[in-house]
Amino acid sequence: MLQQSSCCCDSFGFRPCSVASKTKNAFSCYMDLKDKNKLLPFVSSRSLKQPQLNRNPVLACRASRGSHVIPVGKDDLPIHGVAEVIVGVLGGGQLGRMLCQAASQMAIKVMVLDPHENCPASKLAYHHMVGSFDDSATVQEFAKRCGVLTVEIEHVDVETLEKLELQGVDCQPKPSTIRIIQDKYLQKVHFSQHDIPLPEFMQIDDLEGAKRAGDLFGYPLMIKSKRLAYDGRGNAVAKSEDELSSAVTALGGFDRGLYVEKWAPFVKELAVIVARGRDNSILCYPAVETIHKENICHIVKASANMSWKIRELATDIASRAVSSLEGAGVFAVELFLTKDDQILLNEVAPRPHNSGHHTIESCYTSQYEQHLRAVVGLPLGDPSMKTPAAIMYNLLGEDEGEPGFHLAHQLIARALCIPGATVHWYDKPEMRKQRKMGHITIVGPSMGNVEKLLDSMLNEESSESQSAVAPRVGIVMGSDSDLPVMKDAAKVLNMFGVPNEVRIVSAHRTPELMYSYALSAWERGIQVIIAGAGGAAHLPGMVAALTPLPVIGVPVRASTLDGVDSLLSIVQMPRGVPVATVAVNNATNAGLLAVRMLGVCDADLLSRMSQYQEDTRNEVLTKAEKLQKDGWESYLNP
Repeated sequence: MLQQSSCCCDSFGFRPCSVASKTKNAFSCYMDLKDKNKLLPFVSSRSLKQPQLNRNPVLACRASRGSHVIPVGKDDLPIHGVAEVIVGVLGGGQLGRMLCQAASQMAIKVMVLDPHENCPASKLAYHHMVGSFDDSATVQEFAKRCGVLTVEIEHVDVETLEKLELQGVDCQPKPSTIRIIQDKYLQKVHFSQHDIPLPEFMQIDDLEGAKRAGDLFGYPLMIKSKRLAYDGRGNAVAKSEDELSSAVTALGGFDRGLYVEKWAPFVKELAVIVARGRDNSILCYPAVETIHKENICHIVKASANMSWKIRELATDIASRAVSSLEGAGVFAVELFLTKDDQILLNEVAPRPHNSGHHTIESCYTSQYEQHLRAVVGLPLGDPSMKTPAAIMYNLLGEDEGEPGFHLAHQLIARALCIPGATVHWYDKPEMRKQRKMGHITIVGPSMGNVEKLLDSMLNEESSESQSAVAPRVGIVMGSDSDLPVMKDAAKVLNMFGVPNEVRIVSAHRTPELMYSYALSAWERGIQVIIAGAGGAAHLPGMVAALTPLPVIGVPVRASTLDGVDSLLSIVQMPRGVPVATVAVNNATNAGLLAVRMLGVCDADLLSRMSQYQEDTRNEVLTKAEKLQKDGWESYLNP
């Protein structure tokens, strides 16, 4: 038989192809054509009429490498668009809603199974089957209507998923992965067997076992439920042995199934979204920092402010953790960064995650599109960020009922006035305290910039402060005596519309100010620093030694040596401390060079620079023509 499998690409996009196969591939959504009439038409459990689904779902293309491609035969079902496969999602919450939004861009049909008729995904899904995703009969009926089954919540009936998989139903990620992740203790055991760094842990069955754990790990001691624990639920902290009994009681007792973890003295909580394709390919999104409020994710900063070495370590651990599991999809790996720069895995979610909401606006491929690509079998998309910085703020219920809605809508109104902000409202009919009702993502040129915008939104600052533009270029000098020269750089930047700041920062008289300025410039959104070098000319080199940003040194003419001493000082910086330079007193060229540096990633600036060059050329040609026409005497004496 022919099996829909490989995705062939040409310059015009994807072409559906087939591969020769003697047996059905476990990942394939293709079904024998002769069986296509065996499916019963689907009768909606909702009052709204839905089209009967009497076609077998077919996979348009799969990300398969090394397959022998055969042209599509005339007996193959026609494929219109990206994919004809129907994706079934267990759960219709906000994650399911955003999956449906991503699916609509590619016209991929998404059905959801959720017990609430007005769940967030209900109005956007191709079809919503009202029913419980942990009821075996309901899940089996739902699976008959889908080409591939996935989850937006891991607390589902995994036994039924395992039975369905044995019957040939395509489940992504695999039920074996869901089973491991459902039980947090089993999850810890699994990752420890695959050499993933973790906080120390042990199972506890009674109070004596908890006391032994306290003696072994010390206090505070983290006590966790094995199952049905998320958003801070199922966690309790015992600060001493006396608090063990109350902590266990708060979690429902030992019969619920508990284990303990040694307290991880973390300085930051991190997360890495990992995408895994059907061909086991792995792509990782940039690591982010997560900030929690009452154990619920509150703010996500993308990307996390940490060294490249730590980023690489976090990405490696996340990648290895997901590689140890089975199945395709998007996974969220939550991590601890300790004060001694260790990375410890906290837990993994086998689905899109709160820490990846920002990817909708900040990355080339959102985590939701990526999850669909992975489970359907399309090539994975580019996970890199298309904006320098992003911050995600969770809209959590601040009050019950209408007062809570009123407070949320006040915040939304302010967010809509902020440049770079996007509001996502989940359309949940009921407001409760600490309930996730929506989120706001702000993108911008730097983390300092988006943090400032977030602060203005939360603190109800005026629209003028919200629209204030953060400087992109910092102009610094050791004395105001350099200002007559350095002002020319500011004039050029203003002419090109580049926000800038001018500061006096003396390397000798105010070294602590110079140190603080150089270290904070990047976080505040500065992208280039222009430093005046008069007299001893130490400022450019010292600033360059402290910041990863490019530094342009401007030799300023002093009363002796005509600025040559400053120029020589700049060009003799030691290896590893690069400082660009221009001619003595030529701050104009420093400003132009800064514009060109920024123009590498700014099409508008690059266009302006091109226009500046053309205007300069035309100005010279006009002068040349006038000189030739009028002669030099008339030219000099108009």
